[in-house]
Amino acid sequence: MIQAAISTVEASVDDVDPVQLFQVCVPGLGIGFRNGDLVMLKDQTGLGEAIMAQNPAQEPGAVEDAFRLILRWIGEDPDRDGLRETPARLRRSFQEYFHGYRQDPAHLLNTTFEETDGYDEMIVLRGIPFQSHCEHHVAPIIGRAWVAYVPDRRVVGISKLARVVDAYAKRLQIQERLTAQIANAIDHSLRPQGVGVVIKAVHHCMVSRGVHKQGADLVTSRMLGCFKDNPMTRTEFLSTVASGVET
Repeated sequence: MIQAAISTVEASVDDVDPVQLFQVCVPGLGIGFRNGDLVMLKDQTGLGEAIMAQNPAQEPGAVEDAFRLILRWIGEDPDRDGLRETPARLRRSFQEYFHGYRQDPAHLLNTTFEETDGYDEMIVLRGIPFQSHCEHHVAPIIGRAWVAYVPDRRVVGISKLARVVDAYAKRLQIQERLTAQIANAIDHSLRPQGVGVVIKAVHHCMVSRGVHKQGADLVTSRMLGCFKDNPMTRTEFLSTVASGVET
């Protein structure tokens, strides 16, 4: 069924509006990942139903056929030597780009420690690098995250904070939601006195395309608990963000 549908689309490339075809074949626009399954998000051509609900691990050929069709659509020959393995590489790359859908951030924060000798001051992990993709154009978002919390008896291994950032970043995202998800996950799992998250990122949807604004970055923040209620705590955290990161 899948192969027949792909063949139908390939045979009809010249008859289908390119925008509609792109929406059917590109994850995040026409089809996408949800809970590890390939599912339809919208279908304006009527050709996308046959690609629904296929697990990429079980049906890698369907994903590769979709990428092969896109290569034809842009004017390339997917069968030439330089591109013959590109659909398979793209499939593997997309699995890496979006592996956050297969991670549970709450599980990453399950292991905590109480042997802190009463430590109750701010903990800040600064300048965590991440790469994500915007959900509107599937363009890269490249940035850093500053993550802080004030513990209430329990602390978590610092590597877990970085892993939580990646678990949410490795999905189709907008930066505002990414910032909130990281803060909310830490707040829900650790129940600290407060959480603060700041993200600074460059969005290639406005750097490599569209308005082409080189050098612009987006800054978002989420403050919970004492970071929101106590101006001194918030100022202390923001001063660590402003001080930059040594490389």
